[in-house]
Amino acid sequence: MSQASPQESSFVVVNDRAALDALIARSHREPVILFKHSLTCPISAYAYRQLKQMGAEVALVVVQQARDVSRAVETVTGIRHESPQAIILRNGQPAWSASHYEITAAAVTQAARVNE
Repeated sequence: MSQASPQESSFVVVNDRAALDALIARSHREPVILFKHSLTCPISAYAYRQLKQMGAEVALVVVQQARDVSRAVETVTGIRHESPQAIILRNGQPAWSASHYEITAAAVTQAARVNE
């Protein structure tokens, strides 16, 4: 898991299949945090704020802007689409996932460490 500043995460927008494939490849070297975010959902805004506190790099799929990527995440991982949704990829596979209020900075950080 790449570390950003100790105070705020850096969000890297994933808006095409090539970027998603690059993340999957990177997950063979380190855990990748993928966050499916809805711009119109208050629960998703809460989850975004939680992830922002982590101080890690977070791959961001904005579902309204990248529906094809959002669907591809479901196909590749086998995890049914929800929004908001956080998935940790490890070795090209989902190692952990959560949705809605289960997405907290502590839970995602712990899951990323456990799966290292």
